[in-house]
Amino acid sequence: MKTIAILNHKGGTGKTTSTLNIGAGLARLKKKILLVDIDPQSNLTEGLGLRDVKTSIYNSIKDGTPLPILRISEYLDIVPSSLDLLGAEIELVSRFGRETILKKLLKEVSKDYDYVIIDCAPALGMLTVNALVSADTVLIPLEAEYFAYRGIDRLVSIIGEVRSHYNEKLTIGGVFITKKNPSRVITDQITESIKKYFNEKLFNTSIRINVALVEAQLKGISVFEYEPMSNGAKDYSKLVDEILIKI
Repeated sequence: MKTIAILNHKGGTGKTTSTLNIGAGLARLKKKILLVDIDPQSNLTEGLGLRDVKTSIYNSIKDGTPLPILRISEYLDIVPSSLDLLGAEIELVSRFGRETILKKLLKEVSKDYDYVIIDCAPALGMLTVNALVSADTVLIPLEAEYFAYRGIDRLVSIIGEVRSHYNEKLTIGGVFITKKNPSRVITDQITESIKKYFNEKLFNTSIRINVALVEAQLKGISVFEYEPMSNGAKDYSKLVDEILIKI
């Protein structure tokens, strides 16, 4: 089992959209996938049509109970989130071994999946640390805007600190550009700047702006189910192929 954390400290970067569609894209290739929503906003959970779940990852973090795994399709499962997670950061402060709680929970299901993909909160708190301690690699979505990598030094530093203290195998598996508008001249300049910063870590595949990605989540399904011939589906399919090669 390979565990991937999809992380950006900023909101609006396409993090949850990417988690959903990378997971669905891998499931289409008959890889057994577990999505883990560890963001209190629960956008991934709701983006797969699940609302007002009775038991969420919060219950497992709080009580040590087995992860509440829900079936989405034959190859795709999810551990849902809930607003209760908002209190988890405070509750975790006094817990012994608080950084490794998620890792221990995932270990119990490690034989059942090819990939675990964690949708992190847009913050660098204890829930995100738990995700990084659990992960083999981190994928970072960056929006195709001038301020895309403002604060990215801090994010990279946090990943380095987790690697040094808790998870020596943790790597940055790659960076990919989201919400790309190919018709804007400035987009190429932004891409070059990101490439200079991350070098070979920047994936060749970018995700273009595509309304089907938003509409699919509103319907509670992946873009592959909603509009398989859309640019969004084509881009995420290419990104999945690149992920399989590179990480």
